[in-house]
Amino acid sequence: MLESIPSTLAPENWPFSLEFLPQPAYMVGGAVRDAILGRTREYLDLDFVIPSKAVKVARAIAHHYKAGFVLLDAERQIARVVFTHATADFAQQEGDSIEVDLHRRDFTVNAIAYNPHTQEIIDPLQGYADLQQGILRMVSPANLEDDPLRLMRGYRQAAQLGFTIEPATQAAIRSLASHISKVAAERVRVEIGYLLANSQGTPWITSAWQDGLLNPFFKNATRESLIKLAAVDEAAALLTENWQQLGAQLQEYVRDSVKTTWLGIAKLACLVNPNPELAEIELQELTYSRAEIRGVTTALKVLPQLQVVDMSLREQYFFFHDADIVFPAMTVLAVALDILVEAMSGDKPLHTAVETKAKRCQLLAPLINRYLNPDDLVAHPTPLVSGKELIIALDIPASPIIGQLLREIGVAQAEGKVSTATEAIAYARQLSKLPHLPSG
Repeated sequence: MLESIPSTLAPENWPFSLEFLPQPAYMVGGAVRDAILGRTREYLDLDFVIPSKAVKVARAIAHHYKAGFVLLDAERQIARVVFTHATADFAQQEGDSIEVDLHRRDFTVNAIAYNPHTQEIIDPLQGYADLQQGILRMVSPANLEDDPLRLMRGYRQAAQLGFTIEPATQAAIRSLASHISKVAAERVRVEIGYLLANSQGTPWITSAWQDGLLNPFFKNATRESLIKLAAVDEAAALLTENWQQLGAQLQEYVRDSVKTTWLGIAKLACLVNPNPELAEIELQELTYSRAEIRGVTTALKVLPQLQVVDMSLREQYFFFHDADIVFPAMTVLAVALDILVEAMSGDKPLHTAVETKAKRCQLLAPLINRYLNPDDLVAHPTPLVSGKELIIALDIPASPIIGQLLREIGVAQAEGKVSTATEAIAYARQLSKLPHLPSG
């Protein structure tokens, strides 16, 4: 058993004083597991089990520390206290003892409790031994069936911890896979987001698909879709090696998302229907945010433009206008598709498609360098005039033509034809007299 209690479990590291917890009280779940593994977090996420009056205890702590309070489940007595740099959940003990409560949990590594009053570790299911061996083992099939999200959570935790799933546990997950359709889509989406966010999740999301957990949510995903995910990881590694700034942007979270990075957006585009309109419906059903849906559909719509070998300056301008902030995801998809084609045509591993990767990076380099340069007028145009200024100067009504004129001014500015507001207005006046404006 443990030679010493990890310091990260010590009450002096909590956002509240131990004196607020009754005796007995137990810390459980991920915080205990991670402390034993030596994993540290900037943001503390603590879970406590209390034999009685859990909500009352939570409310008292929130009141004393002027922290946020959220009643999560009045019937089961579960509440959350939100501090600046930590969250603490308090739940009423299930059963007559902490051992009974732990037997109702998902995996043995999450069924370890710590009593801060006595500094005792309670481990009735040998979760510590499984932690040492890097194994994720179910407590029981019935526990997984009680909350089918635990089926997907198993793959996510294996990815995060770098663990393997014990064979009998994976067999049980496979046999219970149909139950995943009972889970609300938004709960599943969060787990999928973790798996798509980095390369460690790719083998596990592949396993989840093979074991039948993804089918109800991604009906268009195929074996090739999963191979594409691995190709995206290869492409992301290559692009990061050549352009660190682009690699960093791939790891940034999409605005308004729960756990979706731009790398995750690229991978999501591999799993949905390739038709942008149908993909949008699919993602709406999975309760993705508008920003995430726009990211995927934009990537699917604009990606074919990246197959053009020599874009004119004008074509580049309109490409960047369409791609906007989705450019990093589209770039990694373009490289991934080339890797995939070469690997499949030669029946060889993805990482050996060296020639294709180098060639595609060479072709994309001018566009990537433009995108990474904030002063580049093709990728990041700086408007010389506003639509309102055009309406007044040209004495014309507001209409879609104003938008077209502004884009044409942007192209002319990138080409060096205009550089001041006066020149821009004069150029727009000339264009407005044409029977038809140039098309993008």
